[in-house]
Amino acid sequence: MLITILAAGAAPAPGNNPYGFWEALQQGGIIAWSVFSILAFMSIVSFYILFTKLFEQQKIINQARRVRANFWSSNSLREGAAKLEKNSAYRQIVDDGLQAQDQHAQLTDPVEAHDWLHGSLARSEASINSKLGGGLAFLATVGATSPFIGLFGTVIGIYRALIKIGAAGQASIDAVAGPVGEALIMTALGLAVAVPAVLAYNFLQRRNKSIAEDLSAFSNDVLGFLASNGAVRPVTTSRKAAAPAKPAAATTAAPAR
Repeated sequence: MLITILAAGAAPAPGNNPYGFWEALQQGGIIAWSVFSILAFMSIVSFYILFTKLFEQQKIINQARRVRANFWSSNSLREGAAKLEKNSAYRQIVDDGLQAQDQHAQLTDPVEAHDWLHGSLARSEASINSKLGGGLAFLATVGATSPFIGLFGTVIGIYRALIKIGAAGQASIDAVAGPVGEALIMTALGLAVAVPAVLAYNFLQRRNKSIAEDLSAFSNDVLGFLASNGAVRPVTTSRKAAAPAKPAAATTAAPAR
């Protein structure tokens, strides 16, 4: 019983663990705090980019649904554009196409109308895709570099552990537990920052690719509409004509005898 009481008194009280997370950072000094601050900054910005890009992408996806629902049922592109939100991606493509059509009549050097409209719509698509891709380079950089930043903290922690072993003359657990724990924490932090950034990058890239395909299809439809003066437009469910009913077979009465 006495040994148990003495052991309990010698053990650190809960909440005063000398080998905890914050204690390890304090032992690591300015280098550990610098590595932790950089990784924390990377993580915060990565999640900010993830949520803002998800919001932007979902906004364009919702616009695509409205375009498929009622845009092509309009009599003209200008009438259809009035149904779209201002400053939206699909509204931008329509406005740029109409502006390119007006500008073509003012060109002094003869240029094929199809080529001029196609180039203008392609620039509009590229501008939208560039905005959607903003911030993804940072996610890729975080995914590639944060493990090495954590590894730098690991190397420093191991170095400090070796110095303590050399100064003490023996590898006692109390001499190396702090630096080694700090080293392991830095490795874990680097991985904890890198993995979500890589997953977010791949997820956002896949959604951007799907959005770009929808925008390209819509741009091609707009080009066909402009090049044909409205004669060519995508077939929508509301515009499909009902199939004519087959005429009933004529029945003739047999002549009476």
